[in-house]
Amino acid sequence: MAKEFAIAIYLFCFKVSFAIFKLFPLHDKTTFVTSFGDNCQYIADEMDKQNIPAQKVFLMKPGSLIHVKDGGESIVLPFESKNIMALLQSIYHLATSKWIIIDNYFGFLSAISFKKQVKCVQVWHAAGAVKQFGAKDPSIQNRSAGARKRFLDVYDKFDYVTAGSERMAEIYQESFQLEASRIVKTGIPRTDFFFDLEAKNSARSAFLANFPELEHKKIILYAPTFRNDGLNDGEIALDLELLSKELQDENYALLLKLHPAVKADHDLQRKFPGFVYSVTSDTHVNRLLISTDLLITDYSSIPFEFSFLNRPMIFYAYDLAAYVQERGFWEDYTSSMPGPVVSTTEELVKEIRAAEHSIKKIAPFNQKWNQYSTGSSSRNVVDFLFK
Repeated sequence: MAKEFAIAIYLFCFKVSFAIFKLFPLHDKTTFVTSFGDNCQYIADEMDKQNIPAQKVFLMKPGSLIHVKDGGESIVLPFESKNIMALLQSIYHLATSKWIIIDNYFGFLSAISFKKQVKCVQVWHAAGAVKQFGAKDPSIQNRSAGARKRFLDVYDKFDYVTAGSERMAEIYQESFQLEASRIVKTGIPRTDFFFDLEAKNSARSAFLANFPELEHKKIILYAPTFRNDGLNDGEIALDLELLSKELQDENYALLLKLHPAVKADHDLQRKFPGFVYSVTSDTHVNRLLISTDLLITDYSSIPFEFSFLNRPMIFYAYDLAAYVQERGFWEDYTSSMPGPVVSTTEELVKEIRAAEHSIKKIAPFNQKWNQYSTGSSSRNVVDFLFK
């Protein structure tokens, strides 16, 4: 109740400020509102490449991975921070920009109404979907009627949503309750990376600069989904003792990419020297993917991008029954994932040793989810918006 009251106060203040700034004229300006960054980064870079005559404003949540300098044609501001002046400046830019590009759910959209000339484009942060989200997320049934209405009001502000496949277009229609005409099949901008040899080589070199000892290792990346109940104890579901015993002498190394919110008190890298390597949140995921020989994950969206590399994946879904009950999946998990699904570390070891035989489902999976992501997605988005 208190949380909903606080949200209501924030949105009311946002609405009043926006209404005042809306009296100002629109400018040839694109405002990016980002909590992830990659898709917005690729679009901004393509705008520069095509010399699009529009000022760029970046409203950045903590953790956004956009690399841009404040000054010249670009303005960079922290978003939804405690900095009141930055918030007012952000609202001004939102009210006076012709193009708004966002990469996540942002509640402020429920409180405002853009001018008719403005286009708001959702470039969602995932290339595909395992878990249900938006209007299909089972957990919203536990929210108040006011909160559910707010969610729908946010989705209705999306003039367009970019999609990488017909399947994802269908999911967006259901998740955001939008008609098909609002889904544009441009492909996913950040997937252009997988078609750029120079970018891939650069990412691999940057990875090896940080981990030179891994150049000739067989690299396993463990990238599990964030779980609320793992915030404080930092427990790793894998039996690292067993993995180290079984695999270290076979020239394997295990990278751990945990959610930045997870607080792990123990130093696993020190406990398993030469085998376990903890990867910080500021290590770009592309550097990890291009350097990974085998991916272990569960319900994350990372397989949709890793599938471009046609390398083996194993799905360590030790809590599958409980998780599907809580979150809801779009498709049957076990049959739809492009690799074996296991629930114990013993099974995992067995599948790791057979991983080279487990790639036959990856190409069809990639085609299904990355149908329109063929190396020119950034250009497709920019052409759609500005030409």
